[in-house]
Amino acid sequence: MANTDAFTFAAKLLRPASPGEGGAWGFLVLPKAVSEKLPRRGRTSVEGTLDGHSFQATLDPDGRLSHWLKVSEELQEAAGVSPGDVVEVRLAPAGTEPEPQLPDDLRKALASSPAAKATWEDTTTIARLDWIHWVESAKQAKTRQRRVENACDMLAAGERRVCCFDSSGYYSKSLSAPKAQE
Repeated sequence: MANTDAFTFAAKLLRPASPGEGGAWGFLVLPKAVSEKLPRRGRTSVEGTLDGHSFQATLDPDGRLSHWLKVSEELQEAAGVSPGDVVEVRLAPAGTEPEPQLPDDLRKALASSPAAKATWEDTTTIARLDWIHWVESAKQAKTRQRRVENACDMLAAGERRVCCFDSSGYYSKSLSAPKAQE
């Protein structure tokens, strides 16, 4: 990683209290001073190293104007670390934001609305990331379905950005880092 905009810090690798399926992942919360140097408070893509092992990832907002990093079991094994370890992390903003993966429900809805799909394709990668984040941040299936429908309606009407969505989670508290296992 040769990026001169890189930031280095140490953080404790944590285990989530409720990891769900594939429960061997860990996470760490970025220091606020590092997070403030990133290009946005919402999801943002980075490249970096974890104890010297290279990775690329998309950071999620922690709801406190900082970010958190999900550390997969594979990355933990490659770096030789496990929850409880203090790790050295070096991060830099990704050169270009990678195209986000479109959730199946939103992909199908866009496919059935040519006007919405046309606006979708004419937006920026960051705007598409925010639309996806808004849909995925719904806590209930009913809310998520309503957001998919509303997204298609807004996009079909020419709206290029999600209105009234706090991608940092700070004001709405819709987003946060996982709770750590004690």
